[in-house]
Amino acid sequence: MPQEAKKMIAAIQPAFVATASKNGKPNVSPKGSFRVLDDEHVAFAEIASPGTIANLKENPQVEVIVFDPATWGGCRIRGKAEIIESGDLFESFKSQFAPLKMKVHSAIKIAVEDVAIMPPMKTG
Repeated sequence: MPQEAKKMIAAIQPAFVATASKNGKPNVSPKGSFRVLDDEHVAFAEIASPGTIANLKENPQVEVIVFDPATWGGCRIRGKAEIIESGDLFESFKSQFAPLKMKVHSAIKIAVEDVAIMPPMKTG
């Protein structure tokens, strides 16, 4: 994953995660927990996203948009998601959201297949 994309993910929230069922029914959901794990993986906490989870159970392909409305720049990430319900990543998200009294149902780990940088729009 390009360093520029990592910086955008760290600076811009929420990220918007798009999924589709096996029949093509789309779902887009904002994710305020979106983070980079390493050069090949990103993740988010599943807190209140029944449409996202239903689609991922049928079709693990996802597309994520990280978009800065101030500059119209950002990045697009495509990959394959895995639903994780135990282990270090899941526990990390549970700990992060416990003080907010938000229940994390699962962690979604995405194996990044493609990243496209959307440069800021030039004005003038």
